Order: sequence, then C-alpha cells, then structure tokens
Amino acid sequence: MDHNRARPGLSRRRLLKGAALAAVPYALLPGAHAGAQAAVDYPSGEWQPASSSNFTASSRPSAYTIDRVIIHVTQETYSNTLAIFQNPQKKVSAHYVVRSADGHVAQCVREADVAWHAGNWGYNTRSVGIEHEGWVDQPGYFTNALYEQSAKLTAAVCAKYGIPKDREHIIGHYQVPGTDHTDPGPNWDWVRYIRLVNFA
Repeated sequence: MDHNRARPGLSRRRLLKGAALAAVPYALLPGAHAGAQAAVDYPSGEWQPASSSNFTASSRPSAYTIDRVIIHVTQETYSNTLAIFQNPQKKVSAHYVVRSADGHVAQCVREADVAWHAGNWGYNTRSVGIEHEGWVDQPGYFTNALYEQSAKLTAAVCAKYGIPKDREHIIGHYQVPGTDHTDPGPNWDWVRYIRLVNFA
C-alpha cells in the first residue's frame, strides 16, 4: 500500500519539526564516516538509505519523467533528518540531504525511486527532492558550503535528466500545489542559488 497516496494529509512539517539546534562548534559535527559507501547516483555523496517503508520503489525515468528539483529545508538537524528517514513509521523521505556546516551530501533514496517529500503524489513522481539542514527562520544555516554543494548536486541532476536550470524547474516546496509548507522560506537566496547551479 502506498501510504503517501493513501494519506495525502500527512504533514511532513509535523514529522520533521524540531526544537532549534543549540550552537554547536562545526568542529564537533560528524564528518563522513571512514569507509562510508558512496552515494548510488551522486558519487560525491554518502549513501544513507531511507527505510523501504518511506518511499515507493520505481524505475524512473522510464516509469515517470523526472522534470523538477524540489528544494526543502528540514526544520531539523542533519542527523535527526537521516534518522527520521530511516524510521519505517515516519512515511517520509527525500532523495538527498545537505548538511549545513560543510555541504556534505547524503543520498537516502535512489533517483529511480519515488521519495515521499512533496506532499503531492504527482510532484513526487516527477521530481528529485533535496533537503537542506536548518530552519526557515534561521538563515545562518544557509552557509556558503551548503549553497555551493547543493548547487553542484542540483546541476548534476539537471544535466542527467535534461532539466532546465531555471526557477520553473527548480522550485521550492512552497510551490507544490496543495502544500501547507513555506520552505525554503524568505531567507533562501534564489538568485544566488540559480546562478550557482548554472555555473556549477
């Protein structure tokens, strides 16, 4: 049973909501694990698979055309977001998560599969979802490293699937029809981001 389809009112915000992260020196944040497995579709990333209960196995782009990248903000820490995606009871996932401190990328769902990130089945089937560690009202999380590494990831996805590198095809979660989300929020610098994607 496809829980994302059957429960369209499921709120991702409720699942990812968390208290504000206390200031932690970047030196104390976890790095990539020694010997970590490279991401399946993005070799610069690390493979951190979501529970198979939190996405729909598929064979995109043959099953569904991929023509969008959807930008999210986690409203959670990087490590807690990975834990949520790995919890089979949460019924939520994204293809990628980008860490604030250093732009480290984790891949959680294969691009061929349908991640449950948009709150809209049609948009889930046609998009790659990228989560960014942080909170919409705390712009300090949107570091240079986060923007730069995310832009490289988005550029690679766009190149692979022939997606135009523009705001019609690289959208915020708030632009998904029927969503009640505001991410990535007013502090996300879209002009800078699209420019970085185009020069990556």
